[in-house]
Amino acid sequence: MKILVTGAAGFIGYHLCEKLIAEGYEIVGLDNINDYYDVNLKYGRLNELGIQKDQVEWDKVTESKKHKNFKFIQLNLEDKSEVDTLFKSQQFDLVCNLAAQAGVRYSLEKPFKYVDSNVTGFLSILEGCRNYGVKKLIYASSSSVYGLNEKIPFSVQDNVDHPISLYAATKKANELMAHTYSHLFDIKTIGLRFFTVYGSWGRPDMAMFLFTDAILNNKPIQVFNQGNLSRDFTYVDDIAGGMLSIVDAFNKDSIQTKYKLYNIGNSKPVKLLDFIESLERATGITATKEMLPMQPGDVDKTWADTQELARDFNYKPHSDIDFGVAEFVKWYKDYYQK
Repeated sequence: MKILVTGAAGFIGYHLCEKLIAEGYEIVGLDNINDYYDVNLKYGRLNELGIQKDQVEWDKVTESKKHKNFKFIQLNLEDKSEVDTLFKSQQFDLVCNLAAQAGVRYSLEKPFKYVDSNVTGFLSILEGCRNYGVKKLIYASSSSVYGLNEKIPFSVQDNVDHPISLYAATKKANELMAHTYSHLFDIKTIGLRFFTVYGSWGRPDMAMFLFTDAILNNKPIQVFNQGNLSRDFTYVDDIAGGMLSIVDAFNKDSIQTKYKLYNIGNSKPVKLLDFIESLERATGITATKEMLPMQPGDVDKTWADTQELARDFNYKPHSDIDFGVAEFVKWYKDYYQK
């Protein structure tokens, strides 16, 4: 299959591209390389995929110097005409949409960025699929759609009509939009609600990166809600492996359901203070903690019920928190030469 992966210079998108390339799929990666965080990290990921910074030009398809089955284009998804031209020229069989304006807290500051990227941009993808015969779509949703849900673990059968951040609201909107296009235009869509993904090449705005950076530079870490939080931390290799299983199933035409949502997580929530202890073991440094109150848009606990994904795609996350944290710290020290 020929696959479009949006958000290819992003954290999860990069790891997914690596797995798809290794499996021999023909991949076109797309990203706008915005400055929400350090663009050098995004170019670093692209360089791993064989796309050098000086090769990248806006709205131009660039071939990888490392992989014959990978190409890259820099585009904004909300630029409908350019996305339309890309779909028309490339004739994709499947789209993996991972491009989005990320971050819960940032959505309080820049709400229009979230609607532009996550809603208008996703509509461009849906229209591209509709107009150019792409009948298979995998897209990123988020555990944030569960909002203040108190039922544990979170199930895709739970009501998600009460998001507490605009970011979560845009992801809920994506699920509704996908359902509409599945129903009207016979597109098979699978939405994945990601749970606190971490690992090498991770985003600098996430706890894993922020904590590691602070600890190794002898700075205090900010611990919200006095540390009384827990997260279903999921190692990125497990996420990318789960997505690869779905792509493979689409490739074999073994997916019959037209519209489906899945949780994709570790299904083993970890207390924030235990997570910090794991990081202290990996770095060999005791963290200085700055205890702070709960932040707007945050939730107390996340915990994924992944039984349906395990049943349908044999999804089995295998990386525990100590392994994943150690791998991240190793990558961080190597990348930043600490």
